Amino acid sequence: MSDTDAHRILVPVGDSDTLRDTVSYAVERASAAAPNRPVEFHFVVAAETQSVDPDAPEELGSAREQLERVALWIEEDADSADGATDAADGPPDRFTVVTDVVGTDRYLFSPGDYADALLEYAAETGIDRIVVDPEYNPAGTASMLRSMSVELARGDVPVETAPDDRPAQGAVLARAASLSKYLSVFVVSYLFYMSLSAWKPLDFLTGFVTASIVSVVLAPVVANRSAPLGLTLRRLARLAVYAPYLVKEIAVANLQVAYVVLHPDMPIDPEVVQFRAAVWGDGAVTTLANSITLTPGTLTVNVSERSFDIHSLTADSREDLFDGGLERAVRFVFYGRASARIPTPRERDDAGEGRDG
Repeated sequence: MSDTDAHRILVPVGDSDTLRDTVSYAVERASAAAPNRPVEFHFVVAAETQSVDPDAPEELGSAREQLERVALWIEEDADSADGATDAADGPPDRFTVVTDVVGTDRYLFSPGDYADALLEYAAETGIDRIVVDPEYNPAGTASMLRSMSVELARGDVPVETAPDDRPAQGAVLARAASLSKYLSVFVVSYLFYMSLSAWKPLDFLTGFVTASIVSVVLAPVVANRSAPLGLTLRRLARLAVYAPYLVKEIAVANLQVAYVVLHPDMPIDPEVVQFRAAVWGDGAVTTLANSITLTPGTLTVNVSERSFDIHSLTADSREDLFDGGLERAVRFVFYGRASARIPTPRERDDAGEGRDG
């Protein structure tokens, strides 16, 4: 029997409490749907980072380790499913496992983006069925958006969600936060508070209290996945360098806007522009979008994947935007000094890559 006769099942893999049960369910479904055919299990991780990210080897290495664990689970469950009596005999010959990581060449932003990457993989490999973990939630995508099962149903491959046999629970709005996450939220909140204060002794105290409250309330919900402590500390150190730069940019932009407003002719030239920023990951995208909004003269209207819609008040503010100073600074915070070599939005625009529309 050739490989072309194999029944292929795709299971998207992510961190969840129900992944182990989902693997068992996929084996059961394969035994029922194709009792006399070879079965090819495809366990795929949709990457939460890009391959060009300096921290990608560590994160992608964790994904590979997770896929190796899943492959071992298949061996355990396959024996039982096909009635093997001795675990030492190994899984039935008709069961094979393929593992892969997709999406490392793009920035996956929403559930739809993750679904697109998985559906492209399904089309390329001839998948016959997709089994979705009931708690599959890549990169902590918001639960109020359409579920992955619904997004994956846009394709031509049958999709089913593995049953969750645990006792029903209410929606979890907040999860336990790690120390690094509390620390990150505290530092960002404190720096933001101080950037808007007069730097008086009382401001340092009220800023500390405010940042503490914000970190306690928001740290459990800002993300479902924590970065390693070492990476968090490096980013916080670079953020301390970025904060004065951002304050300087805000001050300069304030002077430019004040000049325009006080000028007798009020030389404004409002326009909405688009550009594709060379940043990826929720933290970096959010930081850049908010930094643009905090800088007078520019306002982030919408973000879709890496495409930013920016309302600019003057031609000078647009020039500054495409010069890429803020973008380069945000890349430095999240990816390190090497990321500064990435071309600016203007340079990418000249190459047909930096501007949309």
